[in-house]
Formats: sequence, structure tokens, C-alpha cells
Amino acid sequence: MEESKPEIIQVNIYGADKPGLTTALTEILAAHDAFILDIGQANIHDSLTMGILFLTTSDKSGFIMKELLFKSSALGVHIRFKPVSEEDYTHWVGLQGKDRYIITLLGRSIDAKKISEVTRVVYRQGLNIDAIKRLTGRVPIREEERKTRSCIELSVRGDLTDEGKAQMQTEFMRFSRLGLDISFQKDDMYRRSRRLICFDMDSTLIGTECIDELAERAGVGEQVKEITASAMRGEIDFTESFTRRVALLKGLDESCMKEIAENLPFNEGLERMMKALKMIGYKTAILSGGSTYFGKYLQQKFGFDYVYANELEIVDGKLTGRYLGDVVDGRRKAELLRLLCQVEHINIAQTVAVGDGANDLPMINLAGLGIAYHAKPKVKANASQSISTAGLDGILYFLGLKVGRMGLDNL
Repeated sequence: MEESKPEIIQVNIYGADKPGLTTALTEILAAHDAFILDIGQANIHDSLTMGILFLTTSDKSGFIMKELLFKSSALGVHIRFKPVSEEDYTHWVGLQGKDRYIITLLGRSIDAKKISEVTRVVYRQGLNIDAIKRLTGRVPIREEERKTRSCIELSVRGDLTDEGKAQMQTEFMRFSRLGLDISFQKDDMYRRSRRLICFDMDSTLIGTECIDELAERAGVGEQVKEITASAMRGEIDFTESFTRRVALLKGLDESCMKEIAENLPFNEGLERMMKALKMIGYKTAILSGGSTYFGKYLQQKFGFDYVYANELEIVDGKLTGRYLGDVVDGRRKAELLRLLCQVEHINIAQTVAVGDGANDLPMINLAGLGIAYHAKPKVKANASQSISTAGLDGILYFLGLKVGRMGLDNL
């Protein structure tokens, strides 16, 4: 009697998806004590593609394949069998030990050209795409009915040198010219366990610089705007610029701050983003070089956990042109990020920082995930990730969230 030998068989099933299919097929494998080495499934428009890699013995393999064939015919799906050598399987297992990276494509729309450009970069670096999934909702046929955001996530694997990573980051940052933002992150335990996200306020959470708004009402708008712009471009020291701008506000009535706060232009996606972050338990913080008055207003409205900003001195209902305490500049933002990690008992790699100005770079580069949001050129050039084509809710996709499943698609 011939000795029974181990056999590895790959099964590929495709056809119309229907309930109970996976159960029916795996019951056959279970009945013959087959050991499943790998299993995966994908559905596109109710069409199923499924793969099972199982280990059995030569005396059972024929019976298993026969029963799987009959069952698939009864279920109305197609099935193919492929023997896999031990050498091929060992090689495949070896690939699984390589580093894995997540590449997130985000834009108002993502067409075939954009996908092909990104996957070409992946191919040139010798990386293999393990999986592709859509994080945004299903796409309507009619263009006018489509949502104003689209996101696809690629899971890739392979060996990548530091030089290769830098090359990919550089190429991906250039894709903004195609209306596409790309996040490139190593898929490790920290990426999957982020807990704290810190935001700049002016021009990040809101579509204005509050100190510029105050300056307009004080009649020194042009002077202050020029100092602000110069500071954001990194041309002058933030503390110096802040001191100069605040001094120009001397004598302004406190009531102007209330009027500005009640009419702040919130940036696109702010409410949707905050609802999602609170739903999944993120801690959120505002670390701003602006005024605590406006930071606390946003905290009350959207539920931020922490606010650190600059306290403008007010005496007898008037701004004095001075501020209280230390200025929250770029260095201070990074310090506060580290402090919040201690308070929340988390690793710095579990944090996210989002900002648009040069004074945000220290915290952006310190955080586990740093995002330049609709940022100045210098900031974008020095950040690993950027968002320029979508609203603040685009950050959710960089976190790997499938927001439609959270019931937030209509917000």
C-alpha cells in the first residue's frame, strides 16, 4: 500500500455571493480533517472571489476536491484547484515576514490613472500588493451623485531601504498635482493603536487667523497680516512675531472676541471628524499659537479634551497689548505633545499631530503620524504626510477608518 504524503492545495472560488457559501465549503474540509493554511475573501458588486489554501494528505485530497466540486456546482459558483509545492509555500511564508506598509490614496475622486501612477511607484520599489480596499462608500454611476471624497487603501509588503522609503515619500508628496493625497505608513502595532490627536487651530481647524480678525477690528489689519504671513513662512521667530502682533491690539474691546468666536468659519469636515474620533475613544487637543479664548470656544462646541494656547491680557474689558505666561510656539507645542503622552500614559508613536504653519513642524515631526493640512509650501515639504485635496475628515482615512460603517457618511 502506497504511503500517504502531505499535499498543499490552493482552491479559488468565484461567482455570485450568497449566504452560507463559506460554511458549506469549510464543512467539507473539516469533515476530512484538512488544515487551513490561509483563507481570504473579497466582494465587488455582489461578486465573490475567495481563496483557501489547505493542507491534507494524498489519500484524502481526491475525495476533498470531488466534494468541493459538487458543492460549488450546487451553489452556482466556479472552483479551481492548484497544487502548491512545499518549496513554493515556504517561499510564500518567508515573504510574510517582510515589513508591511499601508498606502492610503485620498482625493475628491480617484480614477484609474491615479491608481496606476501610485502602483507604478510601488512596483519600482519591488514591493508586493497584498490587499486593496475602499474606505469610502460605494460609488454611484452618476457623477453628480458622488460624494466629495474618495479613499482607497493598499497593503503592501517587502524589503525597503531608508533610501527607498525617502524616494517613495518624495514621489507620493508630488501626487498632489493630480489632486491626490497619499499617506505612506509602516503597518505596525503603533499605527493600529493611536490614541491622541493634536491640532493647530488657526487655518487648520478654522479657516482664518483669529489674531488677524482682531487686528481688522483694531484697524491694524494689514500690519498684523504681514507679520502673521512672515511667521507662518518661517521667516521670523514666532514669539517675536506674536509679541509684535499682540502689541498692536492694545485698546481693543473684549466684546470683539465674542463676536469673532460666534462667527468662526469651521474648516470642512471638522464636525464629522470630531464625531468619529470621540466615537472610537481618541483624546483630542488643541495646541495653538492663537488665543485661548477661541480655543475654549471650540472646546465647548466640539468636545476637545485639552486646549493649550496664549492668554491675551484683558483689563477693564480692553486688551492691554500684552499676554500672560509663555508663548505657545513650535518648541512649546512639541513639549505639550510629550506632556500629554505622559498624562495619557501612551507612547509618542501612538500620537497624531496636524497643522499648517512652520510653528507646527516640531510637533508634526515628533508625532507618530504628522500631517500637514492645507499647509504652507515649507511645511508640506518637511512633513511625511499631507492633506491638500480633502477636508479635516480626510484624517480619518489616514487612520485607517472605514467611516461609512460608523454611520457618518451623511454628515
